[in-house]
This record gives sequence, C-alpha cells and structure tokens, in this order.
Amino acid sequence: MNILTFDIEEWFHILDNDSTKTESEWATYEYRIESNMDRILGLLSRENQKATFFVLGWVARKFPDILKQIDSEGYEIATHSDLHQLAYNQSKEEFRNDLEISIKSLEDIIGKKIKTYRAPGFSLTNNNTWVFEELINQGIEIDCSVFPAKRAHGGFEQYGLAEPGLINFNGLQIKEFPINLVQVLGNKIIFSGGGYFRLFPYWAIKKMMKQSKYVMTYFHPRDFDPNQPMIKDLPLTRKFKSYYGLSGAFNKLESLIKDFSFVDLNEANANVDWSNARVIKINP
Repeated sequence: MNILTFDIEEWFHILDNDSTKTESEWATYEYRIESNMDRILGLLSRENQKATFFVLGWVARKFPDILKQIDSEGYEIATHSDLHQLAYNQSKEEFRNDLEISIKSLEDIIGKKIKTYRAPGFSLTNNNTWVFEELINQGIEIDCSVFPAKRAHGGFEQYGLAEPGLINFNGLQIKEFPINLVQVLGNKIIFSGGGYFRLFPYWAIKKMMKQSKYVMTYFHPRDFDPNQPMIKDLPLTRKFKSYYGLSGAFNKLESLIKDFSFVDLNEANANVDWSNARVIKINP
C-alpha cells in the first residue's frame, strides 16, 4: 500500500531556526505557495491521482483559495497544526490551543470535519505521548506523526514495526499511519519524503519502493521549488538538507506517480483490516 500525502506549508517554514520560527519572522519573507501548489495540483490532475493534504491553519487563513481549490478538486484535507511548531516544545495547553485553531480554520473554510493530523517534524516522542489524548479529545481519528526510529526531531522508536496500527493511550484509541522505513546494510533508512526524497537518486527510490509493502510519502511544496530564496543564517548542514536536489525533485515525483499506484489516506484507512491490526499500548 502506497499513500500519497503533502504537507502544505510555505518555503520558509523551516524548524529549529530562529529567523523562521514565528509569524513575525514569516512576514519578512515572500510568499511562493500559490505557484508551487498550482504545479502540484496540475500534476495530480493530469495523472488522475488522489492525495491527502495536511494543511497548516496559518496557510488556510492566509490563502483560503488554496484550501478551497484542494477541496473542490476532491482531495482529502487534514491538519498539519496551526503555526508549525514542534509538538515537544509545546505545553499541553499550547498544543491544545494550536490544534483547536487549526481544525477550526480548516473546517470554517471547507465545511467538512477534520479527522486526520500530522505533527510538524514528526515531533512525537516518548516524552509527549499525551499528544494522542489531546488529538482524540479534539475528534482526530487518524494520526500520521510517528517516525518509528531515532531522528533529529525526536523519533518514536517504541512504536516498532513501520506499518498501520492502533495506539491505545490510557484507554483511548487512535489509528496510526507511521512513516515507513527500509533496512539498508543494517541501518533504518527513510526515502519517501522531504530531503530524503531529494537526496536519493530515482533508481534507488524505485528500488526501495519495490521492496516496501507499505509506503507513506510526505512531500512539501518547497521540495519542488528550485527558485526559492536561500535562508542565509542556516548552518551548512541545514542548507544542504533544505536545498539539495530541488531542481530534479519534481521530475522524480512525476516519475514516481507514473511508476507506482498510490491511494490517499481515506482509501488507505478503508483498506486496512483494523480488527486484526497491531495494538500499541502506551502508558501515560
């Protein structure tokens, strides 16, 4: 099962960087999301391809026509938080308020219930598992925030096998679609989104796709924008991660959609036999 998803944020929504952290900093940058979204939606339309879009509440309020277009063309809409902050840097109250605002912003524009969430930077860890309870209390039924391995923005190793499962938290239950991993020379490798997708050559991505029974993609409009400005104060390693491979990424995406079959999360959810799914119990 291959799932196609996009995280809808601006090119400057880079985490762990002071000059791109809050709305006051964002106001100093040019906006590029409209043209980038036109390109993505055009490709999906040409290929008759479904996808799920995780949209920031900030984007919905700033560019409501983008949200309306995504919805009018029949794509599934989910929330990617409101102000793109790392969940493990937020208190319960801060997280709750951010989630409430994001859901309301999206629902007010499209008039449909938001049932799915992904944390910025996959920022769920062993130390903020209370996020699951907050999601459930806000009516979220599906989470896509688990990165089942160590990484810079946390990682949630205790989830275990990278496949859809049910998370049981304090008697409450939520469906989880984690990021997928492949084993390469004993190392857990991710290839299906963001900088990883831009880093690997297409032949390697194609090989790893064929080896995987479950793939969760996560692309961003900025991944396909080679003309975006460079944020000057980023460290060299972050510049490499943020800007490498931009020029060829859109052609790789086009090839990926043509070479493999993808579903959106709505169809993926319907295809999973949840009665036999693995249950991951998490103690508060």
